[in-house]
Amino acid sequence: MAFPANPQMARALELARAAAARGEVPVGAVLTSADGSLLAEAHNLTKTLPDPTAHAEMLVLREAALKLGSERLPGCTLTVTLEPCPMCAAAIAEARVARLVYAASDPKGGGVEHGPRIFAHSRHKPEIVAGISEAEAAALLLGFFQERR
Repeated sequence: MAFPANPQMARALELARAAAARGEVPVGAVLTSADGSLLAEAHNLTKTLPDPTAHAEMLVLREAALKLGSERLPGCTLTVTLEPCPMCAAAIAEARVARLVYAASDPKGGGVEHGPRIFAHSRHKPEIVAGISEAEAAALLLGFFQERR
């Protein structure tokens, strides 16, 4: 299925490439407000910080919550290059993010459409759009892990 161009996903992919260049798992995320303005952007920094919770999604949720002065992010859209893991999916639900857009599925570590399917057990379920720029995101991840084997 072909999707129209998505500038937030294009930026998330740029961030993912920057993560790979630093030796981080190439995942990038962008969070926009209901009016489409940029609230936060990040890529994985688990090795750099070192912090096992420094996933791109967690970093943008934290930054936006601080910026807005609220733990709730209603009306916001989170765009990320990989299906969020269970930890990130739970944080997305707690933040009341309205819409989740992601590129590549993660059959081994995902928490949205794979694994524990966090939103199926949550009081809040964002609108989910999967598969935007999926081939590009998947190729980036595959290349990253093949280089390390």
